[in-house]
Amino acid sequence: MIDLGFLEGLIKALDQSSLDSIEVERGGTRIRLSKTAGSFVVTGGAAAPVAGMPGAAPAAAPVVEAAPSSLIDVKSPMVGTFYRSAAPDAPAYVERGSRVKKGDTLCIIEAMKLMNEMESEFDGTIAEVCVDNAVPIEYGQVLFRIDPGT
Repeated sequence: MIDLGFLEGLIKALDQSSLDSIEVERGGTRIRLSKTAGSFVVTGGAAAPVAGMPGAAPAAAPVVEAAPSSLIDVKSPMVGTFYRSAAPDAPAYVERGSRVKKGDTLCIIEAMKLMNEMESEFDGTIAEVCVDNAVPIEYGQVLFRIDPGT
């Protein structure tokens, strides 16, 4: 378990420094804080939001922004490798034209040898799959465009 005083001290240290992010490993727990959106704490492979830190979001939560054409861009919440299916010979979770509901798995992002399922945050239709299977992706990269109106 994380000592709350230790975590508060890390947040204060980051706020008072010129650093954008900090990562610490202590007793088998890895903590990463960032001043930019998408900040998170990872404890034993599970993500948890950092209380009191603006823009804090779980590591595996997709970054969602509205595209000008009313399509919603679903962006990568982390750096990793993008996989469209659970196994090389398995069908893709979603294809262009697939209807998705909140909670449906869209893809898997492998980061630091952990497989993170990325789930849809809303209902809609996949208008575009923007990334090829098994390629490296960056934080904030658009992975899908979803039409919420269909």
